[in-house]
Amino acid sequence: MTLIELVEASAAQLADAGVAFGHGTANAFDEAAWLVLWQMGLPLDDLDGVAEMAVSPQQQDTVAELISQRIHTRKPAAYLTREAWLQGVSFYVDERTIVPRSFIAELLMDGGFDYWLSEQTLRVLDLCTGNGSLAVLAAMCFADVSVDAADISPPALEVARINIDRHNLQERVHLIQSDGLDAVQGLYDLILCNPPYVNAQSMAQLPAEYRAEPALALAGGTDGMDFIRKLITQAPHHMSESGVLVLEIGNERAHFEQAFPRLEVVWLETSAGEDQVLLATRASLLT
Repeated sequence: MTLIELVEASAAQLADAGVAFGHGTANAFDEAAWLVLWQMGLPLDDLDGVAEMAVSPQQQDTVAELISQRIHTRKPAAYLTREAWLQGVSFYVDERTIVPRSFIAELLMDGGFDYWLSEQTLRVLDLCTGNGSLAVLAAMCFADVSVDAADISPPALEVARINIDRHNLQERVHLIQSDGLDAVQGLYDLILCNPPYVNAQSMAQLPAEYRAEPALALAGGTDGMDFIRKLITQAPHHMSESGVLVLEIGNERAHFEQAFPRLEVVWLETSAGEDQVLLATRASLLT
């Protein structure tokens, strides 16, 4: 059996089992390729280069065991491999945090909100940091900034510490345990936030892969806006005069606009469209 044949067979198993995707891949083939290449210790970005490689029976058995684990536990693949990739950067992840997948990451890397920043953008807050991925990417993108990474969950901050150390950013990224903005101090020029925003009805319908993640990082109350209501009220008091808030709300735009009908925001374009991430200035939040 060749490697590509093993990937195709594994993809068929995943598809037949009805597993859910969305934690780094969007379909059975890509997920199978990830798991097969990882299990065999091969580069994840060079499937074509190893497609015709012969796979031994022993290697087939180890892959089959991993695919079976993915199917029967319904855990996201990233929890099995202990690794997730965001914008080409590798991050450690385990069950203490959700699997990083924020669209804010692509906006950071592509300069999607650079228009609102300046040389005076020196202090950045990654609120609800989870495994610290957005804080790390912000430090990578903006060489002169200092980044605070805040989360209510001590276990999540333990994972964030692993990633900060992994990318040698101990001097520039600082961890804070905080319930929202309650424990952060000073003013920020840029606040990034991928908060819990999933509404109660959607939470009840989530596939098992999403229920394997910490509910604390997902559930946003009846309309998904519980955390965000408090944030919108508090944020301007933690922002510099020219500060901006970049907020991810996923598929909750309708609930957001119902909750904040008079708030002027800018919807930022991502690979998922223009209704996933918004930007609000301090001035708009105050009014």
